[in-house]
Amino acid sequence: MSGISVSDQEQQTSGLLIGSTAVIGVPNAGKSSLLNALLGTKLSIVSRKAQTTRHKILGVYSDEKSQIRFLDTPGFQLTYKSMLNSAMNRSVSSSLAEVDVVILVLEAGLIQKDDLKLIEMFPENVPVICVISKIDQLTSPNELLPFIDRVKSLYEFSEIIPTSSRRVIGLDVLIGAIQSKLSKGQPIYEEDTLTDRPERFFAAEIIREKLFHLMGDEIPYGVTVEIEEFKINKGLRSINATIVVAKDAHKGMIIGAQGSKLKTIGTKARIEMEQFFDGKVFLKLWVKVKKGWVDDSQSVKYFGYE
Repeated sequence: MSGISVSDQEQQTSGLLIGSTAVIGVPNAGKSSLLNALLGTKLSIVSRKAQTTRHKILGVYSDEKSQIRFLDTPGFQLTYKSMLNSAMNRSVSSSLAEVDVVILVLEAGLIQKDDLKLIEMFPENVPVICVISKIDQLTSPNELLPFIDRVKSLYEFSEIIPTSSRRVIGLDVLIGAIQSKLSKGQPIYEEDTLTDRPERFFAAEIIREKLFHLMGDEIPYGVTVEIEEFKINKGLRSINATIVVAKDAHKGMIIGAQGSKLKTIGTKARIEMEQFFDGKVFLKLWVKVKKGWVDDSQSVKYFGYE
């Protein structure tokens, strides 16, 4: 039987650069867009609202030189106080203790007080790369060099790399910078592995993203999604999901007149799921109220934010 033996495979992969990196930053800095651009696929949901990313999400980047494990972390912020926010901030701090490289994402032209708090949390003896995101959104290219000088005064970063996820600028430079800080070893994941999260996790995240896009500014922060049932039969995924809200008034707003808003959310979520899963999806949505869940430690843990 032709093929490559295990020992041959080990010899071929033993030269790979192996390691992990935490992608951290304040809300809306561009962390999730950066991860999606690096992996060439959408793993992390994206919106312009804070708290879009709530979970630590692993993304696996593999090429002929390396296998890099990226941890996309929730946006770090101290402005809003709740059990949910505390859990997300702890997720950021715990990520810093378990990686070979830290990536701090700063939005071009903007340094916030929570960015400075994050810098205080950097672990010793771990290289930190500063990624300046969204450089294509600067009003003038002349703004970039003065901003880089400001960044240099904050911390002794091993690298400062301007990027644009939308225009795919600086991403190869970033990969090369990470690779230069890794050691050779054996890969943990198969070459085509992108994440360790199950499909039902991404189903819930897609629904939550549509809520962020389609609802007002207040509602998404008190919303989570629970997958009640996820079945696959002959390629058809049947998914029953419950949207959990923290206030009675929010339930009616999400359902809308004669269920119109909930139908729109469900339709958009189903279409994206079918693209993501590459198969047909039958989706049912319900809405229920669990008052004050974002400030209840047991509820925060139950919904997977610890």
